[in-house]
Amino acid sequence: MLDNIHQEAISRMGSAVIHTQNELNKIRTGRANPEIFDSIVIDYYGTPTPLNQVSTVSIPEPKLITLQAYEKSLIPIIEKAIVDANLGFTPGNNGNAVLVPIPALSEERRKELIKFVHKIIEDGKVAVRNIRRDTLHKIHDYGKKENESEDEIKGRETDLQEITDSHIKDLESHEKNKEKDLIVRKNLVNEVVILKLFPGISNES
Repeated sequence: MLDNIHQEAISRMGSAVIHTQNELNKIRTGRANPEIFDSIVIDYYGTPTPLNQVSTVSIPEPKLITLQAYEKSLIPIIEKAIVDANLGFTPGNNGNAVLVPIPALSEERRKELIKFVHKIIEDGKVAVRNIRRDTLHKIHDYGKKENESEDEIKGRETDLQEITDSHIKDLESHEKNKEKDLIVRKNLVNEVVILKLFPGISNES
C-alpha cells in the first residue's frame, strides 16, 4: 500500500509539472510557436476539438503561423476562437488558411510576461508541495493503521522529499528556459535593429 501511495504522488506531481508546462507554452515570446494554440478548442460538430485536430499548423516564416483548415467552413470559426482566447493576436485569412502574424514584444510587455512566468511556476510549486502534504498524511495514516515501523515511515518521508525536490527542480528549469527565451528574443530584435541602422557592423573582431 505504501508503494501505491508513493507511485500516486509521483504521478500527481508529474501531472502538475505537465500542466505548468502547458501554461508556459501559452505565453508568446515574440516568435512563432504553434504550441501557443494547444489550449484553444472549437465546437466541431458538437464536439470540443483542439485546433491542431481540425487544421494543419505550420510556421512558413519566423513571425507567422498558418492554420490550414481541413474544411473551409472552419476558417471563420478558427479565427474567432483565436481572437476570443485573448492571446494578443489578430488573425486574418487568405481564403484558404488562417494567418496569424506574431507581433514583436514591447519591453514593458516582456517584463510583464516574465512576472507572469514566475507566477505560473510558483503556482506549480504550490501544487507539488500540496501533493507532498497530502501524501504525508496518507503515509502517516496508513502507518498508524498498519503499525508500520517508525524507520519505515521516516524512509518514506525521505523518499517523498526527494521526489518533491526533483519536481521542484524541473519547474525551476522550465522557468529559466522560458525567461531565457524571452531575453534571447529581445537581444535578437536589438541586433536586427542595430544591423539595419549600421549595416557595416559585424560580429567579426
